[in-house]
Amino acid sequence: MMHEWNDLANEFQDDLSRARVIATTEGPGLDYASGGNAELIRQSGSALTSTLYERAVYCRAMAAKIQAALGKYATAEETHSTEINQTGGSL
Repeated sequence: MMHEWNDLANEFQDDLSRARVIATTEGPGLDYASGGNAELIRQSGSALTSTLYERAVYCRAMAAKIQAALGKYATAEETHSTEINQTGGSL
């Protein structure tokens, strides 16, 4: 599951480079309409860039939490196995 979160973060990261292109769009002409449309597209690209970045960060944080939980689980399992073996029991 940790790898899936990292894979998703990587996809968001890949999309982020494409969103930056949108965020830096220039109008095709010097007229008011071209400039106005380009500004709206840049604003949209900027919002998309921010959202993709935040989602990538969230996914990486989730992967880190899962990794930490797995580490704690493995440690607890090892501790309990050792305790059971010391009392003469078996798993």
